[in-house]
Amino acid sequence: MLTRRHIRVKVMQSLYSMEQTQNDNLDKEEKFLLFSIDQMYDLFLINLQLLVEIRKHAEDFLTKSQKKHLATSEDKNPNTKFINNEVLLLLQNNAQLKEEIERKKLNCWELDDEYVKILWSSIKESELYEDYMSTKLSSFREDKDFIIDIFKEVIAPNDKLYEYIEDKKLTWIDDLPLVNTAIIKMLRKVKASHDENRSLPKLYKDIDDKKFAIDVFRKTVLNAVEFAKEIDGRTPNWDQDRIAELDKAIIKMAICEFIKFPSIPIKVTINEYLEIAKEYSTPKSSIFINGILDKISKEYQENGKLNKVGRGLL
Repeated sequence: MLTRRHIRVKVMQSLYSMEQTQNDNLDKEEKFLLFSIDQMYDLFLINLQLLVEIRKHAEDFLTKSQKKHLATSEDKNPNTKFINNEVLLLLQNNAQLKEEIERKKLNCWELDDEYVKILWSSIKESELYEDYMSTKLSSFREDKDFIIDIFKEVIAPNDKLYEYIEDKKLTWIDDLPLVNTAIIKMLRKVKASHDENRSLPKLYKDIDDKKFAIDVFRKTVLNAVEFAKEIDGRTPNWDQDRIAELDKAIIKMAICEFIKFPSIPIKVTINEYLEIAKEYSTPKSSIFINGILDKISKEYQENGKLNKVGRGLL
């Protein structure tokens, strides 16, 4: 589920936090970095569980409508297409999702069920829902397409949900786009034959990604003084105080990848950190950072300081 870019963002945020707090406890900060990454998986789980809770709320709504004293014929014989949606039922019965929600005690939708109600109302008012409920029967493909569209068009962009997630954990806002994308990818891969023991996507693609997060963090911190000198040497007209702390963290991480990660191409490193700078730093940061990294990489290449293995890595 995690991408290397998001790992880099998490490391950058940890480096920035260390600088701001002047904390030099490397082990403690590494644990916090990994904890922050793990929390992103919690966000993934609760957003999946949100779909389950919306289905449960819709089912409860229909049950109560049938029991009304003056129930209409529609109340007594409701269209159950939504609550019988096969994708929602697969999620509700998914053993791993149940286990993870219980193990991590992620019961936020029980405590804050008003957001479930808000989203259910938004779904009912949408044209997507109206079109979907215009018939009483559907194929698995229609069920899946509907849930994907509802998630993309109604749930993910909901302002109330966004505010709730931001209030719960501030770092989740940076994680939300990646988590939403992961959910869409997972839903697209769901098949009618999938059973309740179907595994959910993993947080890390493999052990190498977790190692990459730790290595970039540790190697950047442990060589921070050396990397700072590299920046000074290429910015003679810039006072260090004028360079944004976030930009310093980004440049140090890139230098670290240049000389400490033989298998990562120079162009990949530069492109990744320029995209991160565009999203997280000042408007002119990417231009400044590009100039510095281009200069450093060329000098390293000329001086034989680059330790890249394989073709096409320079």
